Amino acid sequence: MEALGATVHIDGNMLHATATKLTGAEVFFDVVSVGATINVMLAAVRAEGQTILQNVAKEPHVVDVANFLNMMGASVKGAGTDTIRITGRERLHGCGYAVIPDQIETGTFMIAAAATRGDVVIKNVIPTHMEAVSAKLMESGARVYDGDDGRDFYIRIVQDDRPRPVNVKTLPYPGFPTDLQQPMMAYLAAASGVSTITENIFENRMNHVKELRRMGASISVHERVARVKGINQLKSADISATDLRAGASLIVAALSASGTTNVHNIHYIDRGYEYLDRKLAAIGADIVRKNSEK
Repeated sequence: MEALGATVHIDGNMLHATATKLTGAEVFFDVVSVGATINVMLAAVRAEGQTILQNVAKEPHVVDVANFLNMMGASVKGAGTDTIRITGRERLHGCGYAVIPDQIETGTFMIAAAATRGDVVIKNVIPTHMEAVSAKLMESGARVYDGDDGRDFYIRIVQDDRPRPVNVKTLPYPGFPTDLQQPMMAYLAAASGVSTITENIFENRMNHVKELRRMGASISVHERVARVKGINQLKSADISATDLRAGASLIVAALSASGTTNVHNIHYIDRGYEYLDRKLAAIGADIVRKNSEK
Protein backbone atom coordinates (compact mmCIF):
# COMPACT_ATOMS: atom_id res chain seq x y z
CA MET A 1 0.00 0.00 0.00
CA GLU A 2 2.88 2.36 0.76
CA ALA A 3 4.39 1.55 -2.65
CA LEU A 4 1.14 2.76 -4.22
CA GLY A 5 1.32 6.04 -2.27
CA ALA A 6 -0.62 5.32 0.90
CA THR A 7 0.49 6.41 4.34
CA VAL A 8 0.32 3.50 6.77
CA HIS A 9 0.64 3.70 10.54
CA ILE A 10 0.51 0.71 12.86
CA ASP A 11 -0.71 1.37 16.39
CA GLY A 12 -0.58 -1.80 18.46
CA ASN A 13 -2.96 -4.21 16.75
CA MET A 14 -4.59 -1.47 14.65
CA LEU A 15 -3.47 -0.49 11.15
CA HIS A 16 -4.37 2.98 9.85
CA ALA A 17 -4.00 3.67 6.11
CA THR A 18 -4.79 6.94 4.32
CA ALA A 19 -4.25 8.21 0.79
CA THR A 20 -5.32 11.20 -1.27
CA LYS A 21 -4.21 9.49 -4.49
CA LEU A 22 -2.78 6.10 -5.34
CA THR A 23 -0.21 5.70 -8.12
CA GLY A 24 0.76 2.50 -9.90
CA ALA A 25 4.01 0.83 -8.89
CA GLU A 26 5.90 -2.46 -8.99
CA VAL A 27 5.26 -4.63 -5.94
CA PHE A 28 7.09 -7.85 -5.10
CA PHE A 29 5.57 -10.04 -2.41
CA ASP A 30 8.20 -11.62 -0.18
CA VAL A 31 5.66 -14.28 0.79
CA VAL A 32 2.91 -15.65 -1.45
CA SER A 33 -0.29 -14.42 0.18
CA VAL A 34 -3.90 -14.61 -1.02
CA GLY A 35 -5.07 -11.78 1.23
CA ALA A 36 -2.19 -9.46 0.31
CA THR A 37 -2.60 -10.19 -3.41
CA ILE A 38 -6.32 -9.44 -3.39
CA ASN A 39 -6.04 -6.31 -1.24
CA VAL A 40 -3.34 -4.70 -3.37
CA MET A 41 -5.19 -5.74 -6.52
CA LEU A 42 -8.33 -4.01 -5.23
CA ALA A 43 -6.36 -0.84 -4.54
CA ALA A 44 -4.49 -0.89 -7.85
CA VAL A 45 -7.58 -1.02 -10.08
CA ARG A 46 -8.30 2.61 -9.12
CA ALA A 47 -4.68 3.75 -8.90
CA GLU A 48 -3.25 6.06 -11.56
CA GLY A 49 -1.08 4.25 -14.10
CA GLN A 50 0.09 0.65 -14.20
CA THR A 51 0.75 -1.63 -11.24
CA ILE A 52 2.76 -4.83 -11.57
CA LEU A 53 2.40 -7.41 -8.80
CA GLN A 54 5.01 -10.16 -8.71
CA ASN A 55 5.19 -13.44 -6.76
CA VAL A 56 1.44 -13.29 -6.27
CA ALA A 57 -0.96 -15.97 -5.07
CA LYS A 58 -2.52 -18.08 -7.83
CA GLU A 59 -5.52 -19.53 -5.96
CA PRO A 60 -8.79 -19.84 -7.89
CA HIS A 61 -10.46 -17.17 -5.78
CA VAL A 62 -7.70 -14.69 -6.74
CA VAL A 63 -8.54 -15.37 -10.38
CA ASP A 64 -12.23 -15.03 -9.55
CA VAL A 65 -11.74 -11.60 -7.98
CA ALA A 66 -9.76 -10.51 -11.05
CA ASN A 67 -12.55 -11.71 -13.35
CA PHE A 68 -15.10 -9.87 -11.22
CA LEU A 69 -13.12 -6.62 -11.35
CA ASN A 70 -12.73 -6.92 -15.12
CA MET A 71 -16.50 -7.34 -15.42
CA MET A 72 -16.77 -3.99 -13.58
CA GLY A 73 -14.49 -2.32 -16.10
CA ALA A 74 -11.08 -2.85 -14.52
CA SER A 75 -8.00 -3.96 -16.45
CA VAL A 76 -6.44 -6.91 -14.59
CA LYS A 77 -4.25 -9.30 -16.58
CA GLY A 78 -2.24 -12.36 -15.53
CA ALA A 79 -4.28 -13.58 -12.58
CA GLY A 80 -3.45 -17.24 -12.05
CA THR A 81 0.22 -16.68 -12.94
CA ASP A 82 3.15 -15.32 -10.92
CA THR A 83 2.65 -11.78 -12.23
CA ILE A 84 -0.47 -9.62 -12.38
CA ARG A 85 -0.54 -6.39 -14.41
CA ILE A 86 -3.18 -3.80 -13.59
CA THR A 87 -3.96 -0.59 -15.43
CA GLY A 88 -5.83 1.78 -13.16
CA ARG A 89 -9.26 3.10 -14.13
CA GLU A 90 -10.86 6.36 -13.05
CA ARG A 91 -14.11 4.58 -12.24
CA LEU A 92 -15.72 1.14 -12.26
CA HIS A 93 -19.34 0.19 -12.97
CA GLY A 94 -21.75 -2.34 -11.54
CA CYS A 95 -22.24 -5.83 -12.96
CA GLY A 96 -23.83 -9.18 -12.35
CA TYR A 97 -21.40 -11.94 -11.40
CA ALA A 98 -21.59 -15.58 -10.26
CA VAL A 99 -18.94 -16.46 -7.67
CA ILE A 100 -17.11 -19.77 -8.14
CA PRO A 101 -17.78 -22.67 -5.74
CA ASP A 102 -15.78 -22.55 -2.50
CA GLN A 103 -12.93 -25.02 -2.79
CA ILE A 104 -12.38 -25.13 0.98
CA GLU A 105 -16.02 -25.94 1.70
CA THR A 106 -15.83 -28.61 -1.01
CA GLY A 107 -12.65 -30.06 0.49
CA THR A 108 -14.15 -30.10 3.98
CA PHE A 109 -17.11 -32.16 2.75
CA MET A 110 -14.75 -34.48 0.85
CA ILE A 111 -12.68 -35.13 3.97
CA ALA A 112 -15.78 -35.52 6.16
CA ALA A 113 -17.19 -38.10 3.75
CA ALA A 114 -13.97 -40.11 3.89
CA ALA A 115 -13.66 -39.76 7.69
CA THR A 116 -17.14 -41.21 8.22
CA ARG A 117 -16.51 -43.99 5.69
CA GLY A 118 -19.36 -42.72 3.60
CA ASP A 119 -20.42 -42.52 -0.03
CA VAL A 120 -21.16 -38.87 -0.78
CA VAL A 121 -21.71 -36.90 -3.99
CA ILE A 122 -20.84 -33.19 -3.82
CA LYS A 123 -22.38 -31.10 -6.60
CA ASN A 124 -21.61 -27.65 -8.00
CA VAL A 125 -17.86 -28.03 -7.64
CA ILE A 126 -14.83 -27.48 -9.86
CA PRO A 127 -12.91 -30.79 -9.74
CA THR A 128 -9.65 -29.33 -11.09
CA HIS A 129 -9.49 -27.01 -8.08
CA MET A 130 -9.57 -30.06 -5.78
CA GLU A 131 -6.78 -32.14 -7.34
CA ALA A 132 -4.35 -31.87 -4.40
CA VAL A 133 -7.04 -32.93 -1.92
CA SER A 134 -8.30 -35.70 -4.19
CA ALA A 135 -4.76 -37.05 -4.57
CA LYS A 136 -4.22 -37.29 -0.80
CA LEU A 137 -7.60 -38.89 -0.19
CA MET A 138 -6.89 -41.49 -2.87
CA GLU A 139 -3.46 -42.10 -1.37
CA SER A 140 -5.22 -42.78 1.94
CA GLY A 141 -7.43 -45.42 0.31
CA ALA A 142 -10.55 -43.44 -0.55
CA ARG A 143 -12.05 -43.65 -4.02
CA VAL A 144 -12.60 -40.31 -5.71
CA TYR A 145 -14.67 -39.87 -8.86
CA ASP A 146 -15.60 -36.71 -10.71
CA GLY A 147 -17.84 -35.96 -13.65
CA ASP A 148 -20.69 -33.92 -15.10
CA ASP A 149 -24.32 -34.94 -14.58
CA GLY A 150 -25.55 -32.58 -17.29
CA ARG A 151 -26.23 -29.69 -14.93
CA ASP A 152 -23.35 -29.60 -12.44
CA PHE A 153 -19.85 -30.91 -12.09
CA TYR A 154 -19.62 -33.26 -9.12
CA ILE A 155 -17.14 -35.17 -6.98
CA ARG A 156 -18.02 -38.49 -5.36
CA ILE A 157 -16.10 -39.76 -2.32
CA VAL A 158 -16.27 -43.40 -1.22
CA GLN A 159 -14.34 -44.78 1.76
CA ASP A 160 -14.89 -48.30 3.09
CA ASP A 161 -12.15 -48.76 5.68
CA ARG A 162 -9.73 -47.00 7.98
CA PRO A 163 -7.55 -44.60 6.00
CA ARG A 164 -3.97 -45.47 5.24
CA PRO A 165 -1.42 -43.03 6.71
CA VAL A 166 -0.19 -40.28 4.39
CA ASN A 167 2.21 -37.36 4.61
CA VAL A 168 0.83 -33.89 3.89
CA LYS A 169 2.68 -30.62 3.29
CA THR A 170 0.69 -27.42 2.88
CA LEU A 171 1.74 -25.28 -0.07
CA PRO A 172 0.40 -22.37 -2.10
CA TYR A 173 -2.03 -23.37 -4.85
CA PRO A 174 -1.96 -25.79 -6.61
CA GLY A 175 -0.46 -27.52 -3.57
CA PHE A 176 -2.41 -28.86 -0.60
CA PRO A 177 -4.40 -25.95 0.94
CA THR A 178 -3.42 -24.76 4.39
CA ASP A 179 -7.14 -24.24 5.12
CA LEU A 180 -7.70 -28.00 4.86
CA GLN A 181 -4.74 -29.03 6.99
CA GLN A 182 -6.83 -29.18 10.19
CA PRO A 183 -9.74 -31.25 8.78
CA MET A 184 -7.18 -33.58 7.18
CA MET A 185 -5.52 -34.09 10.56
CA ALA A 186 -8.86 -35.05 12.12
CA TYR A 187 -9.31 -37.60 9.32
CA LEU A 188 -5.82 -39.06 9.72
CA ALA A 189 -6.24 -39.32 13.51
CA ALA A 190 -7.98 -42.65 12.81
CA ALA A 191 -5.53 -43.88 10.15
CA SER A 192 -3.89 -47.30 10.34
CA GLY A 193 -0.41 -45.95 10.95
CA VAL A 194 1.63 -42.78 11.43
CA SER A 195 1.08 -39.70 9.27
CA THR A 196 3.03 -36.44 9.25
CA ILE A 197 1.52 -33.05 8.49
CA THR A 198 3.80 -30.10 7.78
CA GLU A 199 2.34 -26.59 7.92
CA ASN A 200 4.40 -24.42 5.56
CA ILE A 201 2.07 -21.44 5.19
CA PHE A 202 0.93 -20.15 8.59
CA GLU A 203 2.45 -20.09 12.05
CA ASN A 204 0.40 -21.14 15.08
CA ARG A 205 -1.98 -23.27 13.07
CA MET A 206 -2.04 -26.25 15.39
CA ASN A 207 -4.59 -24.92 17.90
CA HIS A 208 -6.94 -27.81 17.11
CA VAL A 209 -4.43 -30.43 18.30
CA LYS A 210 -5.27 -29.94 21.98
CA GLU A 211 -8.96 -30.51 21.28
CA LEU A 212 -8.34 -33.58 19.12
CA ARG A 213 -6.24 -35.03 21.95
CA ARG A 214 -9.26 -34.63 24.23
CA MET A 215 -10.98 -37.03 21.83
CA GLY A 216 -8.18 -39.56 22.19
CA ALA A 217 -6.05 -38.59 19.20
CA SER A 218 -2.33 -39.34 19.46
CA ILE A 219 -0.65 -36.26 18.01
CA SER A 220 2.73 -34.73 18.79
CA VAL A 221 3.85 -31.37 17.41
CA HIS A 222 7.38 -30.07 16.87
CA GLU A 223 7.52 -26.58 15.42
CA ARG A 224 5.51 -26.84 12.16
CA VAL A 225 5.33 -30.61 11.93
CA ALA A 226 2.62 -32.77 13.49
CA ARG A 227 3.10 -36.51 13.89
CA VAL A 228 -0.28 -38.25 13.91
CA LYS A 229 -0.36 -41.82 15.20
CA GLY A 230 -3.71 -43.23 14.12
CA ILE A 231 -6.05 -44.86 16.62
CA ASN A 232 -9.00 -47.11 15.86
CA GLN A 233 -11.65 -44.44 16.55
CA LEU A 234 -11.93 -41.06 18.22
CA LYS A 235 -14.18 -40.77 21.27
CA SER A 236 -16.75 -38.14 22.19
CA ALA A 237 -15.80 -35.11 24.29
CA ASP A 238 -16.71 -31.49 25.00
CA ILE A 239 -14.46 -29.47 22.68
CA SER A 240 -14.15 -25.85 21.57
CA ALA A 241 -13.26 -24.26 18.25
CA THR A 242 -10.47 -21.69 18.42
CA ASP A 243 -10.71 -20.47 14.82
CA LEU A 244 -12.57 -21.16 11.59
CA ARG A 245 -10.65 -24.11 10.14
CA ALA A 246 -9.88 -25.60 13.55
CA GLY A 247 -13.64 -25.61 14.10
CA ALA A 248 -14.19 -27.44 10.81
CA SER A 249 -11.68 -30.08 11.88
CA LEU A 250 -13.58 -30.62 15.12
CA ILE A 251 -16.81 -31.17 13.19
CA VAL A 252 -15.04 -33.79 11.05
CA ALA A 253 -13.67 -35.42 14.20
CA ALA A 254 -17.08 -35.39 15.93
CA LEU A 255 -18.79 -36.98 12.93
CA SER A 256 -16.34 -39.88 12.97
CA ALA A 257 -16.14 -40.30 16.76
CA SER A 258 -18.11 -42.67 18.95
CA GLY A 259 -20.79 -41.15 21.17
CA THR A 260 -22.05 -37.57 21.28
CA THR A 261 -19.59 -34.71 20.96
CA ASN A 262 -20.42 -31.11 21.87
CA VAL A 263 -18.55 -28.52 19.80
CA HIS A 264 -18.52 -25.03 21.32
CA ASN A 265 -17.65 -21.61 19.85
CA ILE A 266 -19.35 -22.47 16.57
CA HIS A 267 -19.50 -18.80 15.60
CA TYR A 268 -15.99 -19.35 14.26
CA ILE A 269 -17.28 -22.09 11.96
CA ASP A 270 -20.17 -19.94 10.73
CA ARG A 271 -17.63 -17.47 9.32
CA GLY A 272 -16.74 -19.86 6.52
CA TYR A 273 -19.55 -22.41 6.21
CA GLU A 274 -23.15 -21.52 5.46
CA TYR A 275 -25.71 -23.86 7.04
CA LEU A 276 -23.03 -26.50 7.67
CA ASP A 277 -25.21 -28.34 10.18
CA ARG A 278 -28.18 -28.45 7.81
CA LYS A 279 -26.13 -29.71 4.89
CA LEU A 280 -24.57 -32.48 6.98
CA ALA A 281 -27.94 -33.44 8.49
CA ALA A 282 -29.40 -33.70 4.98
CA ILE A 283 -26.97 -36.53 4.16
CA GLY A 284 -27.47 -38.46 7.37
CA ALA A 285 -25.37 -36.79 10.05
CA ASP A 286 -26.86 -36.71 13.56
CA ILE A 287 -26.04 -33.06 14.18
CA VAL A 288 -28.06 -30.43 16.03
CA ARG A 289 -27.32 -26.75 16.61
CA LYS A 290 -28.00 -25.80 20.22
CA ASN A 291 -30.13 -22.70 20.83
CA SER A 292 -27.40 -21.18 22.96
CA GLU A 293 -25.24 -20.74 19.86
CA LYS A 294 -27.33 -19.54 16.95
